Amino acid sequence: MSDALNPPSTLPAAPKALRSDGLEARTRLLDAALVLFADKGYAKTSTREIAQAAQVNVASISYYFGDKAGLYRAVFTDPRSNPHIEPNDINRLGQPLDEALRVLLLGFTAPLKQGVQMQSCMKLHFREMLEPTGLWEAEIDDNIRPAHMAIVQVLCRHLGVVQPDDAVHRLAFSIVGLAMMLHVGTDVIQAIRPQLIAGPAAIDTYTDHLVASAMAMVEAEGRRRTAAAGPSPD
Repeated sequence: MSDALNPPSTLPAAPKALRSDGLEARTRLLDAALVLFADKGYAKTSTREIAQAAQVNVASISYYFGDKAGLYRAVFTDPRSNPHIEPNDINRLGQPLDEALRVLLLGFTAPLKQGVQMQSCMKLHFREMLEPTGLWEAEIDDNIRPAHMAIVQVLCRHLGVVQPDDAVHRLAFSIVGLAMMLHVGTDVIQAIRPQLIAGPAAIDTYTDHLVASAMAMVEAEGRRRTAAAGPSPD
């Protein structure tokens, strides 16, 4: 593949005066690579155009990330847009249910405060699903599955369920689905009611609403289970 490709016009113009320290250079590489990998995919993006977009020497990619694959991995797992949700923070004994749900949901809503960067991150994740490199499978095993099982255990404890059944797993997925709408439906929200996600304060308000909605879903599942069990014997 030719290294003479120009970066896409969607890349933001770099400021005239850029810091030269390593942290700034590394961050610029991550930001530029995110846009390019999301727009063009891993295979069609060259290290040269990433370096040009980030305004650094191409050797910086090897220095900070080892190679192109290492840079792609760093972009995909960048905690600014793809934070790791610690299962122990969700499934903490004695923690109220609403706090456990908030920890889970914040893993989805907090990155939205990054603005357009988060949109590129979602595009990158969808592209990874269509053009897999193996990182999506690793994301499921290392992050998604442990967080899911943690909230399942919390729900079981709250509902008095000894072993999680399909209904508990369904409830866990449905709760996560509340927050996922903010990612997959960003364009729709911005077209219909943009103030709902216009800035950190609005996103915090949306998070509060999601926690309340998730609590209502759990309460509804509890009532369903009680009704299914029938009246207690006299």
